[in-house]
Amino acid sequence: MSKRFERTFTALPEHIDELGHVNNAVWVRWIQDIAVTNWEEVAAPEDSARFFWVVTRHEIDYRGNVAEGETVTAETWIEGQPKGATSVRRVDFRNAAGKVIISAATTWAMLDRESNRLVRVRPEILEPFR
Repeated sequence: MSKRFERTFTALPEHIDELGHVNNAVWVRWIQDIAVTNWEEVAAPEDSARFFWVVTRHEIDYRGNVAEGETVTAETWIEGQPKGATSVRRVDFRNAAGKVIISAATTWAMLDRESNRLVRVRPEILEPFR
């Protein structure tokens, strides 16, 4: 089972759309922000220096939303085993009541910093996240 990593986000005025709640593009940004922060804080320093990740797919279920000033807690973890150069990361956002209002499965591909080419995700690279 993967370790869970949490971060809190607060809806600021610039995050709000014409419907009065957080815009869908902001949720995508927050998904990326928590994933990148998790990588930077947990990955082995040599792996962080050698590799970086790019998104190849987002699958997001919107079950609720928050308004300006409200806070959500995001929780992320790596799901399953890597497949070639890709790995799936889950992110759930919970509102103040603890209800999951946004749930995402994002596929990330790992690239070598020097060559910018895809690299197979070896199990030991993800081990600090398990």
